[in-house]
Amino acid sequence: MNAIHNKDIGTKQKALAINLNPEIYGSFAEIGAGQDVAANFFKAGASSGTIAKTMSAYDMTFSDAIYGVQQVRRYVSESRLISMLDHEYGLLIERLSAQRGDTTTFFAFSDTVSALNYNKTNDGHGWMGVRFQREPNGAYNDVVLHVNLLDNDTNLQQQAVGILGVNLIYACFYYNDIPPVFLLSLMDNLSRDRIQIDMIRFEGPDFTKVDNRLMSLHLVKYGFSDAALFGPDGKNQQPSEVLYKKHIMVIRGRFRPIINVHVDMLKTGVEEFLQEPDVDKKNVVVITELTLKSLIERDADPDTEIDEKDFLDRVDILCSLGQTVLISNFHEYYKLIAYLSKITKLKLGVVLGYPNLEYIFSEEHYKDLPGGILESFATLFSRKVKLFIYPTLRDGVIWNCQKFSLPPHLIDLFEYLIANDKIEDIKHYNENNLHVQTDKVLQLIKQGIRGWEEYVPAEVAAMIKTRRLFGYSGEPDPAKEEINTAGDGLETV
Repeated sequence: MNAIHNKDIGTKQKALAINLNPEIYGSFAEIGAGQDVAANFFKAGASSGTIAKTMSAYDMTFSDAIYGVQQVRRYVSESRLISMLDHEYGLLIERLSAQRGDTTTFFAFSDTVSALNYNKTNDGHGWMGVRFQREPNGAYNDVVLHVNLLDNDTNLQQQAVGILGVNLIYACFYYNDIPPVFLLSLMDNLSRDRIQIDMIRFEGPDFTKVDNRLMSLHLVKYGFSDAALFGPDGKNQQPSEVLYKKHIMVIRGRFRPIINVHVDMLKTGVEEFLQEPDVDKKNVVVITELTLKSLIERDADPDTEIDEKDFLDRVDILCSLGQTVLISNFHEYYKLIAYLSKITKLKLGVVLGYPNLEYIFSEEHYKDLPGGILESFATLFSRKVKLFIYPTLRDGVIWNCQKFSLPPHLIDLFEYLIANDKIEDIKHYNENNLHVQTDKVLQLIKQGIRGWEEYVPAEVAAMIKTRRLFGYSGEPDPAKEEINTAGDGLETV
């Protein structure tokens, strides 16, 4: 297949190219506002060479009768989309494989979409996917994605869905060998202020070498989405479905590697969050966040490419500890909170090291905002959010909120946040961990200096050794002396 991304080909040209390919044949099933995809193939001409059937089970009763009743009655959901793909692809094979299976690569396209309602009180979004063969009589592959529709007009949203659907089908047949090109082509004839793709998953025998975690990274890296999420099993997840109506507790870091300080931060922060009177202990999701900036070396050029293996190494360790991982482009905390607050109205918690508190109150980081630090704080603290501050050790002194030094014009603001229970020190921390800094542990690992294992969880040490992560080269060199791990605690991100 073609590995070169042809950015000049239009939507109609893509649809026509598929229509004129005698091997490609399939069906379209579209629910809700997604009925423009098949229309593009009809309008392109020669559609009889491609389309076996189109349908739209718009009524819920009809939809349930055809695709089954969902356990959770949400019609714009991944589970509904998979039911549609199962049903439509199964019918194709059942009815046409004997007749033309030796010469045809079958596909089933499905989507279930909610565009803006009449009063514009909802957010447009949807699921779409393609189940397809790469060769006649071959096993099928699936590509499934979730899209957020950003146009402020229903017709424009429907048009965007139609273009994206054509791009997806075209990519499945013409860009399936090169996943990065596949992803980039999804935005052909679209702009990033019209749609966001925040989840995509490749499955099937022809995608065994595709790492869906890297696809999540690419979604954020390419600007298709501000954030992407995957669970402890490494499978991509759609943030809204996982975090909707949940209390969310976040810890941000470089996690290169995750050390005992991180574990203690997470443990103590979550414990204190669960003690909040307005937090339902049974309805909490804990996520560890990696920002794009945290995936690049501190002193590296901002345009430096992200080391994908290093990214996967960090993710593997976090997932092995049972963590749900968020990749984001939110360098500033107020942007992260604004994003999460669109998903849930319940209380949010953020656990961060003392250096990060200093970072948040540094006015230089808000020069691009007309309202400066007050504008950022209006976003960060107007929500139901609370910051839990983990102390740090400097020159033998433990620094926390009680020792926080601020310019005179910010003192009242800080005291207001403390008095209104927006910021709180973590009290029951392990003081023995405070002298250890992540970068110093990484240095120990790279230089093969014995003793680094005591600063990381046992399972992390075992994984680093087994897989030789983070520059670990083998057994410690007894000729090398142990270096001092003392530092300022967790790094600022």
